[in-house]
Amino acid sequence: QVQLVESGGGLVQAGGSLRLSCAASGRFSSINTLGWYRQAPGKQRDLVATITSGSVTNYADSVKGRFTISRDYAKNTVYLQMNSLKPEDTAVYYCYADGIRYYGGSYYVGDDAWGQGTQVTVSS
Repeated sequence: QVQLVESGGGLVQAGGSLRLSCAASGRFSSINTLGWYRQAPGKQRDLVATITSGSVTNYADSVKGRFTISRDYAKNTVYLQMNSLKPEDTAVYYCYADGIRYYGGSYYVGDDAWGQGTQVTVSS
C-alpha cells in the first residue's frame, strides 16, 4: 500500500503564500496521478490540482493563476505552491494518488490513496 504524508499547512494572512508537500512511500512500482483536494467545513471535498506522470496538470478554476502544482519524480513527492491566498482557500488539504501500480509476480493497479490532510487557514 501507498502511504501519503502531507506537510506545510498552517495559518497565513490573506495575500500570503504557503507550500504544501506530499511524499508517497511504500512498495509500489509507479503512480500515475498525484494531486490535491480540499474540504472546507460543511462542504464537499473538491479538486484543487492534479499532475500526471506525463506532467499534465489540471487546476480548479478558483485557483488558476495563484496555485502551482509540481512533482519530483525521483522523490515521489508532489508540491502545491499557493500564492495570493484568500480566506476562501481555508480548508483541510488532502493529498491524492491514483493509477498506483504494484508488482506481485505481475503488474496490477491498486486502489486510490489519500493522505491524512493538512489544515490551511487564511485570515482576512
